[in-house]
Amino acid sequence: MTTTQIDDIRWFHSIELPSGRTTPGYDDTPSKVHRLHLPDLAGKSVLDIGAWDGFYSFEAERRGASRVLATDSFVWQGRTWGSKAGFEYAREALASRVEDQEIDVMDLSPDAVGTFDVTLCLGVLYHMKHPLLMLERVASVTDGLLILETETWHGVERYPVVRYFLDGDDWCAPNLHWLRAALREVGFRDIRVVWKVAAPLRLVRSARRAVRLRQNILHQLGRGRVVIHAWR
Repeated sequence: MTTTQIDDIRWFHSIELPSGRTTPGYDDTPSKVHRLHLPDLAGKSVLDIGAWDGFYSFEAERRGASRVLATDSFVWQGRTWGSKAGFEYAREALASRVEDQEIDVMDLSPDAVGTFDVTLCLGVLYHMKHPLLMLERVASVTDGLLILETETWHGVERYPVVRYFLDGDDWCAPNLHWLRAALREVGFRDIRVVWKVAAPLRLVRSARRAVRLRQNILHQLGRGRVVIHAWR
């Protein structure tokens, strides 16, 4: 491996390598790990859905997971600006034993990938045209804990809502009422929000009253992110 090879890759994740170099990722991934409130992973099997460059897969391995399977399709097939090159480079550099399987999240099943103690589904749901169906697939391969991180809609509604944007790769943003209801529907019983960030509701209400405010600005004001722990 050479430094030139690192720089030839378009990285999303920032991964610290044994050489002391950190991959030049678009995302400052290490600064966000605390948001997930990762449990003790020692001896656990972990599935990382939408792994991209594999930061969270390698982090799970580093934390003692007995088996880690990284899955992706959209990025690894080159259907966006990323590729699988970062994952493969980092796995070799880290001498990692993380497994990989190119499979779409909508094709997940126990027959296809097995089942896992912990499933990581980070930054995937809001890219889906059919978010409830996706959660059904994810639930089918999760024996214990799902850690779900997603974009959310934080409007004034007090009932389940999925806001569709049809905005490039970002299809939808469910609110917390919808996420809790959907997770219960697919079989999760203990559902806890462990981290969230949202626009203050007063800004959303003000935006609704501002007749001249463009609709896309209103969309941005209502969009936030959340991390949920859901147990079977």
